Amino acid sequence: MRWPALVARLLNGTAPRALSLGQRGELAAARYLKSQGYQIIAGGFRQRYGEIDIIAVHERTIVFVEVKTRGSDRGGLPVEAVDRQKEQRIVRTALNYLKRHQLLECRARFDIIGIIWPEGSTTPELTHFADAFRPPGFGSSSFGQFYS
Repeated sequence: MRWPALVARLLNGTAPRALSLGQRGELAAARYLKSQGYQIIAGGFRQRYGEIDIIAVHERTIVFVEVKTRGSDRGGLPVEAVDRQKEQRIVRTALNYLKRHQLLECRARFDIIGIIWPEGSTTPELTHFADAFRPPGFGSSSFGQFYS
């Protein structure tokens, strides 16, 4: 099930019970962000360069959020799965999104939410890393200044 449809079904109480760990993590991250004052504007944005899990607005900044969910931290923390190559794919996808929506002059940042959700647990452990990474050579928060 696609993310927007899943969120809509969650909000009206008809979401399926058998969600994947990743889907549950993304929904938990979206709920967390909303509770912190973020406005969710898109989820599961996909295009040829990659995917962005959640796109939100917070304090006049567009926030591109990567969500990593694991059942435990035995293999390392979830955030450690976001390597330089993954960051580059996220940045290219974000740039495409900003160009497509004519938002290149807007402030933007990249966050990572790491979630550990042990099997059988109803509540995950969530860690939010705001402004977790920046594109190489990126001295400003505005893509328009960097890519113009």
